[in-house]
Amino acid sequence: MTEPLEPLDLGAARTLPFSARSHLVSIERFRPPASPGASVGAFLDSLPDFLGARALRDLASEIAHRHRAGAEIVFAMGAHVVKVGCGPVICDLMERGIVTAIAVNGAFAIHDWEIAFAGETSERVAETIRDGRFGWVRETAEAMAQAARRGAGGEGFGRAVGRAALALPHARHSVLATAARLGLPATVHVALGTDTVHMHPALDWAQLGRACEIDFRLAAAVVARLEGGLWANVGSAVLLPEVFLKLVSIARNLGHGLDDVVAANLDMQRHYRTEANVIGRPVRRGIAVIGHHEINLPLLRMAVLAALGEDTP
Repeated sequence: MTEPLEPLDLGAARTLPFSARSHLVSIERFRPPASPGASVGAFLDSLPDFLGARALRDLASEIAHRHRAGAEIVFAMGAHVVKVGCGPVICDLMERGIVTAIAVNGAFAIHDWEIAFAGETSERVAETIRDGRFGWVRETAEAMAQAARRGAGGEGFGRAVGRAALALPHARHSVLATAARLGLPATVHVALGTDTVHMHPALDWAQLGRACEIDFRLAAAVVARLEGGLWANVGSAVLLPEVFLKLVSIARNLGHGLDDVVAANLDMQRHYRTEANVIGRPVRRGIAVIGHHEINLPLLRMAVLAALGEDTP
């Protein structure tokens, strides 16, 4: 039988003077609070130089630097960006020539089109899933079916949805409509069976697949010239990180250099695929800005404008 275990005697433990210890935190990285009425640039400068605030400033600096150099800056986005009202933020960045291309998932295209169509989107799933109404809105499905048909003819799904949204009452709030109007690459990457419109008999999956194949190859062309640029994954935990990994492989397989590419991930929490397939494996430098899109995206926009010297009252 073993002896009873006694509490450990700490009397012989070694100590060291404070001056012998290295530190992660010092007041040199503190910042005085911004004064009332300060400019956005001054407010951003007042954020302590740690963690999320440092990542936000670093990302804004990279975007500004690469924009000045004329490089590609791509935002790859999930639907939540639209659903929390950040479409106008992305539209503004495209209007200013800062964001040069976008890649989105199927749900993004649906919600973005509905915003352009009615100024509203996102049904109450907990209610409609119980009585068979969930996902059965007629107008959205018909619009996506028509876009798939036109997109399969050569223009791709993203451009077809965007061109359709241009004619709708609230087109100014639509990211895809803005991209279509500006002539920017806008690609939609659909996982079949995941979007509500896939249930509708009006949708031809073969046409949708062909339209999205065109988009995939267009996105590959964008990434092939991404050297010196930046790819920001915003609110997609699985689909678009996987797409990005394949696009990088295509570019490098065809001999395109991607040594100087920064990748960023903006989401509400960390995920394996975003850590590995966006800011990890494909690039030498990755930046993570974790938090709510409706806070971080407007902040990032203003930080970029401040870095570009466009921080005006």
